[in-house]
Amino acid sequence: MTRLSVAVRPSRAVVDRIAALRRAPHPGLHWSEPERWIVKLRPLGHVPEDLVEPLGDALGDALDGAPAPECVLGPATVRGSGQWLYAPVAGLDALSDEVFAATEHLVPVTHPQPFRGFLVLATGRVPADVAGEPVEGTWRPTEVALVADRSAPGRPRLVDLWTLPLTP
Repeated sequence: MTRLSVAVRPSRAVVDRIAALRRAPHPGLHWSEPERWIVKLRPLGHVPEDLVEPLGDALGDALDGAPAPECVLGPATVRGSGQWLYAPVAGLDALSDEVFAATEHLVPVTHPQPFRGFLVLATGRVPADVAGEPVEGTWRPTEVALVADRSAPGRPRLVDLWTLPLTP
């Protein structure tokens, strides 16, 4: 079993903008590394290895020729339930809908929720005063990736198992 997501990555300019945010140390707060900054179009959870190829095929069929949407970061960081800090990302709703439709027959949706695009910046005990930091930017993702999370404590490692270019 592998923990998988379908995701897009921010542009270098957006990564640089996020990296410039204050990252003050706080007890119990863990800042995420840029390697982990993805926007999940669909978290798939733990998936058997034998579904990786069918998932890639299904996504390829559904997204072939798909246009790169404009992603809008911000306007400010948000504290989610006191246990994570994120930057909202708008503009990916239609792409997320296509990803869900293409993959639902392989990985059923167990907890239907409306799509919310975001980049996780920190986890743990997030103090309220850490949120609200202005952060803005726009980009068009160049590809959609089927991402395996092979991280270990203190070692982020996201591996693209499959990618599909988006049309500029």
